[in-house]
Amino acid sequence: MRQLVELALFTENVAELTAFYERLLGGEPAFRSEQMALFQLDGVHILIHHRDPPDPSYDTDESGPPNEDHFAIGVKGIDDVWSKIGLGESPGAIDPATYPWGRSAYMRDPDGRLVEMQAQ
Repeated sequence: MRQLVELALFTENVAELTAFYERLLGGEPAFRSEQMALFQLDGVHILIHHRDPPDPSYDTDESGPPNEDHFAIGVKGIDDVWSKIGLGESPGAIDPATYPWGRSAYMRDPDGRLVEMQAQ
């Protein structure tokens, strides 16, 4: 079975959401900036990310992942798995691509939730 590797939470107020999770988790994030914070929990990351980052170098276009809450499943051999599971044809699917954080693919479950497959 594949492993849950990330919960991504998008917000307009990174500082406030980060402070909430600091209190909830009992510790500070491993990384923090104005536009994001990253908590590391036993192999699962909680990523808090600004919905519309003020940094112009972070650009998402129509072919990139939507800036919305999602979870990520770690996958070895992402390109092979993507083609075998046959979800690339589903509405809103984004084929594997290389991003600043690594190689990922995106799809929506039947209820419309965004799911990321992340190369391991």
